[in-house]
Amino acid sequence: MPGALNPRYTFAHFVIGRSNDAAAAVAAAVASAPGRTYNPFFLYGDTGLGKTHLMHAVAHAALEQRPQARVTYVAAQQFTTELVLAVQSGAMDAFRDSYHRADLLLVDDVHTLAGQREAQEAFADAFSVLYEAGRQVVVTSDRPPEAVGVADRLAGRFRLGKVVDISLPDAEHRAAILREKVSAEGLTTSVGPDVIQLIADAVRSNVRALEGALVRVLAYSRLRERPVTLALAREALRIDPRGPAASRRGAARVQDIVAEEWRVTPEALVSKRRSRDLLEPRQVAMYLCRELLDMTLDAVGSAFGGRDHSTVVNALERLEAAMRRDPALAARVDGVRRAVRQRETPPSMPAIATNEPATG
Repeated sequence: MPGALNPRYTFAHFVIGRSNDAAAAVAAAVASAPGRTYNPFFLYGDTGLGKTHLMHAVAHAALEQRPQARVTYVAAQQFTTELVLAVQSGAMDAFRDSYHRADLLLVDDVHTLAGQREAQEAFADAFSVLYEAGRQVVVTSDRPPEAVGVADRLAGRFRLGKVVDISLPDAEHRAAILREKVSAEGLTTSVGPDVIQLIADAVRSNVRALEGALVRVLAYSRLRERPVTLALAREALRIDPRGPAASRRGAARVQDIVAEEWRVTPEALVSKRRSRDLLEPRQVAMYLCRELLDMTLDAVGSAFGGRDHSTVVNALERLEAAMRRDPALAARVDGVRRAVRQRETPPSMPAIATNEPATG
């Protein structure tokens, strides 16, 4: 089903950074030798980080090498819908045949099969046929195999090949993604490097929100009939130009709220103490400062007792990994996030949505 593939989702347009380099390398290896290495390929990570882009890139590259290959791309929800229609119309043989004949099967958002017993069985059946025949299966999810919520038999099959995650891009990677986007849209002369860096520093949730912020700035520029300058971008994204001072006040507010939730003191969060009871809330406070405030890694480190850049990066990565493993922790962090937003919002906190539509 090559017609279902996005023509812009190719390896050439996928910007590689530390958060996705392993996933990109495995995807390239799968595309070069489908069914012979890393089969199945299970790719997981939060929404908007490029999983679907990489999946489509695998299909495009495979078709370039072998145009006659039978490529089937389907979202898991669509798979379920097709199954229901096949049962209702008595067309199960045709349904099975359409998937069992694939040389490359790509199933997006497999976590939506949770609770769908019949769909899980149909997918497990197709998986077994293709795997035993040495044909490639690629699957994406927003969580690792053991947390997908499908039958153990199916979850176990996901781990037969290669499981890789994509995490949030760092500031340098975000800037590179924006530069590629600006170049692809022919906007290099309109959007300068200072604006790109501002957006990269302000939006830390995912690639989709990052591209959405760029779209917002461009739309604001057209609406106001003004060029895209640093001042205009700050207006569009509602970022306080006063910078560090406002950020420090915002950081203190985040520290107060996190300390209250974890029953520690704000002073302890910024101290040099490394006791176990302080590690998690300190990581949460750093994470929320990065996500909600206009603060660089160095600024976060400064707000937490003068910690260096690498220490902050390590804290953020550890918390992100912990939240993926522990839904209860993720929910607790989300509750604190809402509490921060409900308090008096500091001027430096940009109101940037995380669900802006992707533009490619």
